[in-house]
Amino acid sequence: MGLGTATALHERGLTVVGCDVAESACRAFENSGGRCVTTPAELAAQCDVVLIVVVNAVQVEQVLFGESGLAHALAPGALVIQCATVAPSLAEGLGARLAERGLLMLDAPISGGAAKARAGRLSVMASGSAEAFDKAGPVLDAMAEIVHRLGDAPGIGSSMKLVNQLLAGVHIAAAAEAVALGVRMGLEPRRVYEVITQSAGNSWMFENRVPHILEGDYTPLSAVDIFVKDLNIVHETGRELAMATPIAASALQQFTAAKGAGFGREDDSAVIKVYQRLSGIALPEAANDEGA
Repeated sequence: MGLGTATALHERGLTVVGCDVAESACRAFENSGGRCVTTPAELAAQCDVVLIVVVNAVQVEQVLFGESGLAHALAPGALVIQCATVAPSLAEGLGARLAERGLLMLDAPISGGAAKARAGRLSVMASGSAEAFDKAGPVLDAMAEIVHRLGDAPGIGSSMKLVNQLLAGVHIAAAAEAVALGVRMGLEPRRVYEVITQSAGNSWMFENRVPHILEGDYTPLSAVDIFVKDLNIVHETGRELAMATPIAASALQQFTAAKGAGFGREDDSAVIKVYQRLSGIALPEAANDEGA
């Protein structure tokens, strides 16, 4: 999503400098006309607005406060737009730590996947000061189809993203279980898809992810590992609030089982393979697997 967002910003006329641990991402961005540097500190020396689009809290910490981190090199008044899914309490803490250095932060988790990132059509769930929103305006306009302004302090955006991820993870796990049940009962999976997408049991995730299962294509657009991480954040946040989240916990167990079975880096729809292992159901194979 970082590469797609950077490319979309560049195509809309913004001056964009990229930085990624994956050399392939940097080369791809440079091939599209962008420019890359090798460390976050180098990037910070050239930018006054920085987007962080990484996987988890550990990476956010390293990018911001590591040995060559952004926070050491950004000029006072610069803005950090933090887009990774992290715990709300962590987002609050990051905002406070950056403010101590005279830096602004927009807590701005994103939704939409790699395709919408590339198209500049993400949904952004953002919170921060009016000054942060003003400074972020041109960037948000270029990367997002819709920006939800949710509050004036970091943490609120991440709270909303957790609500979204709870629902997304539960819906994917439920879609996989429903298709697996249909197959186990002898239904043809494409007919299951056709009927359910025209019925009350449909969901956006069912409609979007079940085609991956039908095609036997588990190329990761969003991986099983992502929902192991995000539903764990939901679980830990529930513990902080002394609030049970049993439905999310059940989905987390299914994604954890899929990861344990070796499917962590496959598309999140590969959670259905847990049922294949347990029940012996036959799932559709990819076209290029026929006869293998």
